[in-house]
Amino acid sequence: MEKMTIEQAIEQNGYHLATIVGDSMMPLLRNRRDMVKVVAAKNKLKKYDLPLYRRPGGEYVLHRIVKVKKNYYVICGDNRFSREKVPLEWIVGVAESVFRDEQEVPVTSPEYLRYVKKVCRTFWPRRIKNKITKIQKKKTSRN
Repeated sequence: MEKMTIEQAIEQNGYHLATIVGDSMMPLLRNRRDMVKVVAAKNKLKKYDLPLYRRPGGEYVLHRIVKVKKNYYVICGDNRFSREKVPLEWIVGVAESVFRDEQEVPVTSPEYLRYVKKVCRTFWPRRIKNKITKIQKKKTSRN
C-alpha cells in the first residue's frame, strides 16, 4: 500500500491530523505530544495564521505568519528568531485547530488568539534576551 501525502489526505478527507515533531512552536505545540488539524487554505492567508508548508527539499514545516507580502509570507516559529520568506505556492494547508492534552482548541478561540498576540508582541524582547544569553554563555565558556 502506497503512503498518502499530506496534500492527498487533505484533498481526500478535507483535513490532515499530524503529531508535532520538533520544538519550533513551543510552548504552544510540544514535541510528539500535541497535534494539529490542517485544512486546505482556500483564500490568501493572513497575519497570525499557522500554515503548513513544504520546502523544496520535501520537509514539512508548521510556523506562524508574521507578515503578508504580495507574493510570499514572512514566517517564523513561536520558539525561533529567524524569519523565512515562504512563496505562496509552498503552502500545503493551514491549521484549523490544535490539540493539547487531547483537548481541541480552534484557532479562532479567544484563548488561542490571546496566546498568538502575546507571542508576536514579545518577539523582539525575547530575541534580544536570547542574543544576550548567547553572548554571556560564550564569555563563560572562554573563561
